[in-house]
Amino acid sequence: MIGVLLVDDHPVVRAGVRAMLEGEADIEVVGEAGSGAEAVAAARSAVPDVVLMDLRMPAMDGVTATRAVLQVSPGSKVVVLTTYESDADILRAIEVGATGYLLKDMPRADLVEAVRAAARGGTVLAPSVAVKLFERARRPAVDLSPRETEVLRLVARGLSNAEIGRELHIGEATVKTHLLRTYAKLGVSDRTAAVTTAMAVGLL
Repeated sequence: MIGVLLVDDHPVVRAGVRAMLEGEADIEVVGEAGSGAEAVAAARSAVPDVVLMDLRMPAMDGVTATRAVLQVSPGSKVVVLTTYESDADILRAIEVGATGYLLKDMPRADLVEAVRAAARGGTVLAPSVAVKLFERARRPAVDLSPRETEVLRLVARGLSNAEIGRELHIGEATVKTHLLRTYAKLGVSDRTAAVTTAMAVGLL
């Protein structure tokens, strides 16, 4: 019997996933959690074989919750089940130990088989996610200059362009130029995405 923990901050979604899994002779939903903190507590008590983890939740997101769940229940297999498939989200989840990344619009039969595969220790990826990872692996490594890295590190600390300029003794326009070059190299269009992506690929 495969014990599954459902983690999602929307009760309707949890009910829908539960309905998709119930009726399978070899799968049992052993718990539900509506937040990252609840997921950690549930994983500690239920020790599930597979955790289906939502990505976007308040207070503790799915990536942070995945890391925490695997600390209290290292034998569990965490599979992200989300509507989001950005490169940064996928990489962050996999880097903290998730063994799969699935999308919520997948067919019921595919979800059931993915749970079984994860329980056996396999890696389960939605086809579109697998394509993204393959494309990223084929891309040349991002190479930020020391100054671009320095600027991005200060962005991650929450500093404005003007504050970064004062910190580094450069003009605000120069800060903006460094950021625009960084955005282009990382394939993003804003500060938050730049920081998240840089962290995901190990640049920060």
